[in-house]
Amino acid sequence: MLRQVIGVVIMAVVTYIPRVLPVSIFTRDIKSRYMKSVLYYVPYAVLSALTFPAIFYSTGNEITAILGTIVALLLAYFECGLVVVAVAAMVTVFLSGLLV
Repeated sequence: MLRQVIGVVIMAVVTYIPRVLPVSIFTRDIKSRYMKSVLYYVPYAVLSALTFPAIFYSTGNEITAILGTIVALLLAYFECGLVVVAVAAMVTVFLSGLLV
């Protein structure tokens, strides 16, 4: 039980530091347009880096995953809604899974 408590405390400290450190270091407004744009896109880049590789291994069949990704990217490019993109990608994967 002691090891689990120590593990939880260590993980709490490790996750707390990146949240508190920027707030304590950067007390004034960021004036650089470049840094503002970089910081604006960081959450999207991190989310993409975490999710995109999992897309190709989630179905167990790379062909159906690629087809679903293509459909999702095309619909997102044409600015369809998130629900439409997600449902269309899932239907594409399902139907291509039946055919392949």
